[in-house]
Amino acid sequence: MPQRLRTLWPPALLWARAGDLELRYLDDDLLVDLAELAGRGVHDPGAMPFAFPWTRGTPEQVARSVLVYQWRTRAAITPEHWTLELAVLHRGEPVGIQAIEAEQFPVTRTISTGSWLGQAHHGQGLGTRMRALMLHLAFTGLRAEVATTGAWVDNGPSNAVSTRLGYRPNGTSRQAREGQTAEHRHYRMDREDFDMLAPAHAELLGEVQMAGLEELRGFLQIPTAD
Repeated sequence: MPQRLRTLWPPALLWARAGDLELRYLDDDLLVDLAELAGRGVHDPGAMPFAFPWTRGTPEQVARSVLVYQWRTRAAITPEHWTLELAVLHRGEPVGIQAIEAEQFPVTRTISTGSWLGQAHHGQGLGTRMRALMLHLAFTGLRAEVATTGAWVDNGPSNAVSTRLGYRPNGTSRQAREGQTAEHRHYRMDREDFDMLAPAHAELLGEVQMAGLEELRGFLQIPTAD
């Protein structure tokens, strides 16, 4: 990535690593790889883990929807509302995307997360580890106070990840999914929860390294001290 872009666009400097797992800013080279990965399948065709069914369509249509969404999301980042979409790399191979989103973060100190993995990479524990790494980035790197997430009640793997990482149940809601009513479970983790769970997360992740946080906090106007 050109150094001039890194200077003008501080999110491009962001990465976090834990062993063979890395979260990295989603540049266009990684984006094309991940769009093509999504086109090869993200979940069983009979399921729908997302509120918007972007995984429906031909491989080319799914890949293009990933490109369009990521370009639009990248361009919409402001200090008041931002979504950071990070590539997930396992042993250097792009395997999915882990996102973190916030509204009025300097005030609310609250983030929410979302993610997907290419279907070929399911069942290896990567979903748990990449969420744990994102939580470390949020609480330790960005000084969040609350993290939320959610999943449809029939999305067993996502609900299991939230439970395994120590989120607390935070109610349910009825939402529309592909023209039908579905129940959505909500989860919450406060800083006190994260601090208490730190030893378990450390055992899961090992040593965590992060870079680009100072530049990102300046770009998003996040105070460096409470």
